[in-house]
Amino acid sequence: MEYRRLGSTGMYVSEISYGNWITHGSQVEQQSAIACVKTALDVGITTFDTADVYAQTKAESVLGKALTGVRRESYELFTKVYWPTGPGKNDRGLSRKHIMESCNASLKRLKTDHIDLYQAHRFDYETPLAETLSAFDDLIRQGKVNYIGTSEWRASEIEEALKIQDARGYNRFISNQPQYSMLWRVIEKEVVPLSEREGIGQIVWSPIAQGVLTGKYRAGKKAPVGSRATDKKSGAEMISRWIRDEVLNAVENLRPVAADAGLTMAQLAVAWVLQNPNVSSAIIGATKPAQVKENVKASGVKLSAETMRAIDKALGKLPETDPAQNVSPNPRP
Repeated sequence: MEYRRLGSTGMYVSEISYGNWITHGSQVEQQSAIACVKTALDVGITTFDTADVYAQTKAESVLGKALTGVRRESYELFTKVYWPTGPGKNDRGLSRKHIMESCNASLKRLKTDHIDLYQAHRFDYETPLAETLSAFDDLIRQGKVNYIGTSEWRASEIEEALKIQDARGYNRFISNQPQYSMLWRVIEKEVVPLSEREGIGQIVWSPIAQGVLTGKYRAGKKAPVGSRATDKKSGAEMISRWIRDEVLNAVENLRPVAADAGLTMAQLAVAWVLQNPNVSSAIIGATKPAQVKENVKASGVKLSAETMRAIDKALGKLPETDPAQNVSPNPRP
């Protein structure tokens, strides 16, 4: 496992992180989830990402149990706040009330006294930005949070936040967590250039496009039984946008590219996002320990310029690059 600094901070993260967005508390049994976390630790992953909303808060609880007994200083724990965690009007968003309450609840579920990185899971159009930033800053000053970041914010939103933080002497955002893969490149035109200037690192999710870039889905054939595309609990709706013949045929063109590089298709996809120097870590998920062991082999891989060109040629004009595709709900859910 290789390690990278998170943005311009002094904290290092494993360049492959373990995330439990769809798996823990919903798709797989608790013991299988715990086995995946133990495997992640065994192969050198030190960075674990979750969120209060995942599996209606159950994912945090499972991760907290899986990490019980592990020396707290030996891993980096990330979680998020924004999406609804209850039925009330204040059980969502980035108000001071919800941020404080959600952070305290996350700490209990994760069985820890501090969160290494606390992230705003989307931009909140209904809360004054200064209120949100003040609450995040207070959490750092209280010792409950070490660093703060965003997730899926646009460049203009991140830039506005940084200006307020600098003007008021607040702690700055040091990371952003966007979707990023060979097929989804919307951060490259605006978010990445801003982040490079401001010392913000990307912690990217879905580097294998919800499994499409593994090559398991074939044009004209039914999705494999038990795969994400067939399981409504595990992101079938999100993956459906990629289950089109033109996409699947293009992905099939990546098979010889991966073979020439001595990688599986999943490893090629993860290695591809790690070629971007602004990426601090790529998040992988897993339902089986074997998947963790396979995907971590992408760590430290340097793809040649020829391989990078072959990937672009194989995918043609399919990758989405429009920054406007990066949106937060307005009004919030």
